[in-house]
Amino acid sequence: MSGATPRFWAGPLRYWRWAARERPGMFWAVVIGALGPVSLVVVPPIRRRIGDPDAAPIPMTYPIPSGPRKTLTGYGDETE
Repeated sequence: MSGATPRFWAGPLRYWRWAARERPGMFWAVVIGALGPVSLVVVPPIRRRIGDPDAAPIPMTYPIPSGPRKTLTGYGDETE
């Protein structure tokens, strides 16, 4: 093996083998980082297929109760 670092565009597979041996931390960081965007496309359909439903949407407003409001008493609410 020569002492020169292989160039990526000259031979990607050869470069990946070299990086996995010589710089495993950087190699696996790139591999795991590349799986993130892929999982955004792949995971949701698989999740739905195995029966995990999507979560209910978060309410954007507070529900207003129907009917008259109760008159509060105590804790300084009474008017004298």
